[in-house]
Amino acid sequence: MKAIALTRYLPIDDPESLVDVDLPDPAAPTGHDLLVRVEAVSVNPVDTKVRSPKPQVEAQPKVLGYDAAGVVEAIGENVSRFRPGDRVYYAGDITRPGSNAQLQLVDERVVGHAPRSLDAAQAAALPLTALTAWELLFQRMPFDSEGGGSRKTLLVIAGAGGVGSIAIQLARRAGFTVIATASRSETVEWCKAMGAHHVIDHRQPLPPQLAALGFPSIDAALNLADTVRYWEVLGELLAPLGHVGLIVEPSAPLRIGDPYKAKSIGIHWEMMFARTRFGTADMDEQGRILDRVAALIDGGELRGTRHDALSPINAANLREAHRRLESGTTIGKLVLSGW
Repeated sequence: MKAIALTRYLPIDDPESLVDVDLPDPAAPTGHDLLVRVEAVSVNPVDTKVRSPKPQVEAQPKVLGYDAAGVVEAIGENVSRFRPGDRVYYAGDITRPGSNAQLQLVDERVVGHAPRSLDAAQAAALPLTALTAWELLFQRMPFDSEGGGSRKTLLVIAGAGGVGSIAIQLARRAGFTVIATASRSETVEWCKAMGAHHVIDHRQPLPPQLAALGFPSIDAALNLADTVRYWEVLGELLAPLGHVGLIVEPSAPLRIGDPYKAKSIGIHWEMMFARTRFGTADMDEQGRILDRVAALIDGGELRGTRHDALSPINAANLREAHRRLESGTTIGKLVLSGW
């Protein structure tokens, strides 16, 4: 099968950072595994983080990729939710070979039926970010997906990113008044298109902008950007008994005493791969979330987040996708499709 892989961890402008390879097809699926023929993939910050320069050398080509859409080719003996020919989408498991290959083995418990109304490229944009946003808002933080944000305000820092794009939609649907941050005209418009009620500039002080909108404090916040940079201001802005959700590892120690302690603010971490990495008993919850998201997409309650696309799936285009992601200027999701 065709695949894109690495053996050395190099800067993305090095042509050897990601290379085209031919690899043996995966073994026939067993247990809960599906064998999926991958039709489209998307890139996420985790791809660039795993690929980032380090002295380690892989003895065998390592395939990255943590978002895919495709068709089930074969199933293991314990599979109950899928049959060959089913269209699926998933983020997969960071401890196993990734989706930047024509064929991939993936556990059915973390796979969803792809939205019927989206093509493979559109579907591939969603899994990792939708799981991250859903788990953070509705499973780590104490909000219900059905009306749990009623009469509450939510600040989404980095609203135009991949997670922000779907988090805005999920939060608005749950009833929150959603305030997103963005700093360029095109990202401001994207946040509004995703459903943000208000958009403020994260390059400027946040409290006066929120006060001007009539929000001297907020009930909850998702910090999807720099955890350290916004830590103190979020402690100031969050109301007593508020909640903050985090996905980015801090670059320096965080002071979690006052005002966080004084206000009894809940601090919630989300790592989408925690369930697969540690084999949690509720791993199949990710399949259920993806099926629910697909139903909401098909019902017109959520929209896709693909903003840019490249084709075909090869090393040159994947290096370009990583380069764009590392620039910090991408909007929504960047997808690659076709072989």
